[in-house]
Amino acid sequence: MFNVNQPLAERLRPQSLDEIIGQPHLVGSQGVLRGLLKTGFLPSMIFWGPPGVGKTTLAIVLANQIKANISFLSAISAGVKEIRDVIQKARSYTKSILFIDEIHRFNKSQQDALLGAVEKGILTLIGATTENPSFEVNAALLSRCQVYRLHELAQEDLLSLVDHAISADEKLRQKEIHVEESEALLRLSGGDARKLLNLLEITVMSEEETVVRINNEKVMAAAQSRTAMYDKQGEQHYDIISAFIKSIRGSDPNAAVYYLARMIAGGEDPKFIARRLVILASEDIGNANPTALVMATTTFQAVSFVGYPEAEIILSQCTTYLASSSKSNASYRAIQEAKQVVSNTGDLPIPLHLRNAPTRLMKEMGYGSGYLYAHDYPGNFVEQEYLPESIAATKLYDPGENPREAEIRKRLKSIWHEKYGY
Repeated sequence: MFNVNQPLAERLRPQSLDEIIGQPHLVGSQGVLRGLLKTGFLPSMIFWGPPGVGKTTLAIVLANQIKANISFLSAISAGVKEIRDVIQKARSYTKSILFIDEIHRFNKSQQDALLGAVEKGILTLIGATTENPSFEVNAALLSRCQVYRLHELAQEDLLSLVDHAISADEKLRQKEIHVEESEALLRLSGGDARKLLNLLEITVMSEEETVVRINNEKVMAAAQSRTAMYDKQGEQHYDIISAFIKSIRGSDPNAAVYYLARMIAGGEDPKFIARRLVILASEDIGNANPTALVMATTTFQAVSFVGYPEAEIILSQCTTYLASSSKSNASYRAIQEAKQVVSNTGDLPIPLHLRNAPTRLMKEMGYGSGYLYAHDYPGNFVEQEYLPESIAATKLYDPGENPREAEIRKRLKSIWHEKYGY
């Protein structure tokens, strides 16, 4: 008998890999986790992805598959003491998994408390995070874990989930359900399977009739909203951050600060906003105004220890500064072009005069021979070839059209003359 108080998403939680919808790169026939399960060994890992895509479910399924004891901690409420208690209990099990939800919220001391147990194999750590772990998880802990990205569920996955819920759930099967329109279900759920299922259940159970016809109007009424509110992991999240970035790139501080206010009102993590400003400062401003990156980096540091509400002032200052700054994506284009050259040409031999020569044999082989030390020459420059021979004189950095980079172009032309076409 099903639990009438249990939400639909919980009642339908998958019990095996075959029941999981989406994430074929992890759980499909050739998925990496399915392959690992065949060996019976699981490394410590971090699941990175938006809410409602199956991070917790996947951890439970993996634990069941290898017959491991699984303990749950939430980074919001657990401290070092709770971590140590779980580690102590794990010693009594042959296989033990510790699942930590929102691991990005753990501070350094909490993360450090896990290192020894993970290193010695006392337990297998599975962390779940909606944030980029390279920013939020200590390097020491991150190096001991495999990071697996979980993607937002596609529309066809969500529709399959709705069909599965209607046919498989004992409570929903008590009614005859027809989905005539699905746009509101998909839009309000924002790719979150948990939210989708619970919204479906609310819509169905708000109808007294045995036959329920689901349309957009009924879904919106059940959700008690005519528009999707700002959702930090839903469609609104991505649309607003996109408009925010494009407004700064387009040098409109008014639009930029408006979208900033939208994110602040929605409770967006100030560090998420600040990280995007750091990236933009390099990608879209670059050498047109190198101070922009300094400003953005300082902003990230400041909001990290100030927090709301004062952080909004710092974010506003940085946003308006970056939006008002000269723009250049020359550095971004340079690395993209360079990566393409590397992809096309492979591992070209480094010119001998640029190679390191720490041993006598290397010196005898000509490593470092003929290298000209720039500081021994007037103006700290001497012309010599730095690129591999087959791509000599290839221009990758083309300064942008702005006053600061115009000076950079002028200097490069004065020292390299016509070599790179500056």
